Amino acid sequence: MLDPSSSEEESDEIVEEESKEVLAPATGARLSPSRTSESSGGLQPSSRSSSVRPSSPSPSVVSEKEKEELERLQKEEEERKRKLQLYVFVMRCIAYPFNAKQPTDMARRQQKISKQQLQTIKDRFQAFLNGETQIVADEAFINAVQSYFEVFLKSDRVSRMVQSGGCSANDSREVFKKHIEKRVRSLPEIDGLSKETVLSSWMAKFDAIYRGEEDPRKQQARMTASAASELILSKEQLYEMFQQILGIKKFEHQLLYNACQLDNPDEQAAQIRRELDGRLQMADQIAKERKFPKFVSKEMENMYIEELKSSVNLLMANLESMPVSKGGSEFKLQKLKRGHNTSIIDMGEENENQLSKSDVVLAFNLEVVIMEVQGLKSLAPNRIVYCTMEVEGGEKLQTDQAEASKPMWGTQGDFTTTHPLPAVKVKLFTESTGVLALEDKELGRVVLHPTPNSPKQPEFHKMAVSKNCPDHDLKIKLAVRMDKPQNMKHCGYLWVIGKNVWKRWKKRFFVLVQVSQYTFAMCSYREKKAEPQELLQLDGYTVDYTDPQPGLEGGRAFFNAVKEGDTVIFASDDEQDRILWVQAMYRATGQSHKPVPPTQVQKLNAKGGNVPQLDAPISQFYADRAQKHGMDEFISSNPCNFDHATLFEMLQRLTLDHRLNDSYSCLGWFSPGQVFVLDEYCARYGVRGCHRHLCYLGDLLERAENGAMVDPTLLHYSFAFCASHVHGNRPDGIGTVTVDEKERFEEIKERLRLLLENQITHFRYCFPFGRPEGALKATLSLLERGLMKDIVTPVPQEEVKAVIRKCLEKAALVNYTRLSEYAKIEGKKREMYEHPVFCLASQVMDLTIQNVGRLVTPAKKLEDTIHLAELVIEVLQQNEEHHAEAFAWWSDLMVEHAETFLSLFAVDMDAALEMQPPDTWDSFPLFQLLNDVLRSDYNLCNGQFHKHLQDLFAPLVVRYVDLMESSIAQSIHRGFERESWEPVKSLTSNLPNMNLPNMNLPKVPNLPVNLPQMPSFSAPSWMAAIYDADNGSGTSEDLFWKLDALQTFIRDLHWPEEEFAKHLEQRLKLMASDMIESCVKRTRIAFEVKLQKTSRSTDFRVPQSICTMFNVMVDAKSQSTKLCSMELGQEHQYHSKIDELIEETVKEMITLLVAKFVTILEGVLAKLSRYDEGTLFSSFLSFTVKAASKYVDVPKPGMDLADAYVTFVRHSQDVLRDKVNGEMYIERLFDQWYTSTMNVLCTWLTDRMDLQLHIYQLKTLIRIVKKTYRDFRLQGVLDSTLNSKTYETVRNRLTVEEATASVSEGGGLQGITMKDSDEEEDED
Repeated sequence: MLDPSSSEEESDEIVEEESKEVLAPATGARLSPSRTSESSGGLQPSSRSSSVRPSSPSPSVVSEKEKEELERLQKEEEERKRKLQLYVFVMRCIAYPFNAKQPTDMARRQQKISKQQLQTIKDRFQAFLNGETQIVADEAFINAVQSYFEVFLKSDRVSRMVQSGGCSANDSREVFKKHIEKRVRSLPEIDGLSKETVLSSWMAKFDAIYRGEEDPRKQQARMTASAASELILSKEQLYEMFQQILGIKKFEHQLLYNACQLDNPDEQAAQIRRELDGRLQMADQIAKERKFPKFVSKEMENMYIEELKSSVNLLMANLESMPVSKGGSEFKLQKLKRGHNTSIIDMGEENENQLSKSDVVLAFNLEVVIMEVQGLKSLAPNRIVYCTMEVEGGEKLQTDQAEASKPMWGTQGDFTTTHPLPAVKVKLFTESTGVLALEDKELGRVVLHPTPNSPKQPEFHKMAVSKNCPDHDLKIKLAVRMDKPQNMKHCGYLWVIGKNVWKRWKKRFFVLVQVSQYTFAMCSYREKKAEPQELLQLDGYTVDYTDPQPGLEGGRAFFNAVKEGDTVIFASDDEQDRILWVQAMYRATGQSHKPVPPTQVQKLNAKGGNVPQLDAPISQFYADRAQKHGMDEFISSNPCNFDHATLFEMLQRLTLDHRLNDSYSCLGWFSPGQVFVLDEYCARYGVRGCHRHLCYLGDLLERAENGAMVDPTLLHYSFAFCASHVHGNRPDGIGTVTVDEKERFEEIKERLRLLLENQITHFRYCFPFGRPEGALKATLSLLERGLMKDIVTPVPQEEVKAVIRKCLEKAALVNYTRLSEYAKIEGKKREMYEHPVFCLASQVMDLTIQNVGRLVTPAKKLEDTIHLAELVIEVLQQNEEHHAEAFAWWSDLMVEHAETFLSLFAVDMDAALEMQPPDTWDSFPLFQLLNDVLRSDYNLCNGQFHKHLQDLFAPLVVRYVDLMESSIAQSIHRGFERESWEPVKSLTSNLPNMNLPNMNLPKVPNLPVNLPQMPSFSAPSWMAAIYDADNGSGTSEDLFWKLDALQTFIRDLHWPEEEFAKHLEQRLKLMASDMIESCVKRTRIAFEVKLQKTSRSTDFRVPQSICTMFNVMVDAKSQSTKLCSMELGQEHQYHSKIDELIEETVKEMITLLVAKFVTILEGVLAKLSRYDEGTLFSSFLSFTVKAASKYVDVPKPGMDLADAYVTFVRHSQDVLRDKVNGEMYIERLFDQWYTSTMNVLCTWLTDRMDLQLHIYQLKTLIRIVKKTYRDFRLQGVLDSTLNSKTYETVRNRLTVEEATASVSEGGGLQGITMKDSDEEEDED
């Protein structure tokens, strides 16, 4: 039978082609190595293969190159032969497994990302970011994708991961998922939209970008096709896989498959039995010759023999537990029950496991198909005929009825019998026409004795005709098919004679029966008998071909079964039958000697040996064809003669290479099918478990050292197995330990330690972004396991800690070195982008200047350092995000690693800061950048680097504050000297002009609005109000802004050391207090000077500068609360002190201003005093007015003076109310002004208590008092202040004077009265 995957015609064509290729060298053409290998046979060079090679010239002519070529060809040929032999063993493991199964619980591996796929993925994400896709996304998602693209996809660490074969599509998806989770959690809550919904939506968009324009169905179909290696494979798929692994050609597989009869389970089971028997003999030989491997202890030699026999015993038990009926290529690979049978080894001994006749049970299925009857002439055409069929001792079946003219049926009857030679009876009946007939009439019958070897096609059989039937030539066409039961291996007629059984030479019907995997019997049967007449148990017998025996007549082809003390001679009627019998019995006996048919021997010896043997079976044909192509030596070689440890090492290495190059990110894990074959090979051919895992570890370490990604869990499993074995813990029941295993284990252990330390040192590059998941944690666990001296005593934690600490110290240097190189490359790219001409010239000239550092300006150096600091922070954050969990047990070491990493950066940072000119402040962003990260990190806050950073910048901060204090103090002095006291409405238009004078000081920032990059002060919170109302002077506004900006800057530094931060705050508050105090005092002096220079008459108008000065006080008051107050309760002294000063100064300013107003009122009253009763001016004025009033209309006396004063009051009130921002101060001013006004009026009237007021005085005072009262009431002066006793006194006096005047003058007041009236309201 051919390989199921190929047809016989194809096989024949291939064989013909190969035969042509083999003959080709005869024409003189030189063979390639592959063709040479195809034509050679066996492990040893044969005469046929030697004829193929070209004749070698004399040694003197042969060049070294040709010698090397010949040696190379020989090595390739030897390697090919080894692979072919190995493939034969692998094929047998696949064809008939009885120890292992394909595991179904292995983790499914993910699809691997190749370099081309990574570039495609980058292009797809770049297209999305460029807006070239149809995927709709919001800004938050685009930012997340942008960050993922820059940080992950463009990372060189990811490229290395792809190159190592450890990057899967799932890895990239999980990194993005982890990347966006923090972003989504930080988004504000939206009603009706949960964060989980956003996450799932974003992941769906990510998948759409990742997939691109591909049809998901095509991708799924492609994945399904490539996922075969991860599934349970059929035998054909396993054959094909190992053809690829071992480089076996298809035609070679077909030849080996057919010649090894891999489709014949009986042959495979027999092969196993022969192998196990050979291993037992080998164990005995080792024990006899004392050729043991070198063990660590002498006592292990005897144990080694016991282990060999025990392992074979276990395999025999496994084989014995296999069901006998198992057969065909469709059986399932199943886990077998492992039994214990201590007597299996001694099965050949007599008196044990002897079979009885009742132990042999056969069951046959028969199919009897009746087609038609011929020769039925005596019956009328319309007569009904039918047939019956029965098997002796069974039920009887009947066909359908048919007319005698057409006796055709096609009816099938199924029977079951236990008789190897059953009697099948078929009878032909016709219906009786007689009335009294009780049964139908039998016309004829036929009795057949079918066997499983009988023809299955329908044939005509002559029937025995009954007495009353006139038709004597009846024939019936029928087919009898007798199935062969699974436990019957062969059957047929043989001549036989034996010593103990079958003592008479006679032809008998024999059946070779398999009772169990190790028990076979030759049974002779008689017809219609279920039990054998006699039987021979084949245990211990050897079958072989033999020559015809003289004196035995009957039978043409002889063979015998020989056992010590017994010989049984068999003979068949033809050669093909003999070959089939010998093959079947050869499988059953388990003998090591393989019988060779005499015809094959003759053919090998004859010159014309290619003449086909027509009487040979198909298996012999396949064997001949394999021999013709040089495969017979591989097939017939004894597995016990091979070093399977070396062969398996080769097989496992090639399988690992094949696995690492497939489309899965396997990380060194074999596929289920590969695990199954390797397990079966080890069990069947006795490969020691420790050797297997040591080889596996060596292969994995070699790949890992060359950059491949290997799962540390896999390394851990194999290492733990080997360690357990070497230390005598028997993980697989093997207690012997060879010296080679122990030495190799120590070597592997050291290699593993170096690899793990190297991986931990390069953890950012070996496990980028924490992928593969859990690998770094498993690496640390494996390192701890590898440091153990044995398998029981745990390694001290300090020792593990010391190793990891050393690795992380190296890791800090590695990470920083690579980061610095990356920053330099990035900086050069940036320069090329910014200065392409310069860079091109520099590349052409190659910058002959060696010391490039001389060309770097301090500003450029600082810029590069800040960029480097950003990268350093990014590395620390990635370590925390992706690797902190793995180092959870060693978190303190990760803190040390971070400090070491930062200390390396500190060297470059210190060098960059030393280059900066003195008294420049551009380095403050560097401090803020680093400090903001460090102070929020619990482990690094106030750590070694953090303190170094503080020590570095503390003098700079102090120096900056000193210079700022000096600068602000001088700005106050110079500013107030030339202060115009104009209100400031816009900072942007006025403040930039308030630059400091040119002083002989170091470079100090003037703090205008357009400040340099550092310090980057934020605008004060009160700045918005400046644009809506008048404020203080330019000097005061500049002062307050500078103080606030300075304090904001120092506060934004977030100085981590509490004591120094408190000192800075205290100093700035004290500075602000002193500066504001100076501002207040200077404003107070300027206020007094300004008032002294103003008019004392009613022409006085409150100048803008006076309001500005008040506003300065208001601003000082509001700013002092913020600039001078400390957060701690006991530190309110600066604030309270400056507040008291401001209050006192405002009080004095109000008093001065009110005094000014009172002076003006006193001037008005002085003018009214001229009209006092009894003065010369009063008499003269009265006389003149009386005289003139007779001739002309004299205007109302005194109203101009009153109106002027009222106008002055009202204007002053409006200006103060409009220009001064402090409502409280205005109300206090108005209260004091009103009270002082009434006091002055009351005093003036009191001085004239005995005098009657002049009519003009009365009218003026009435107008002033009423208007004053009304205006101040409108300005919000409280009634309690308005209606004071002084006001009541003045009001009462004026009311009395008014009454007196109205009686004496008679309407001389001209409507002016103290009474409230609507006319006055209208008049106002």
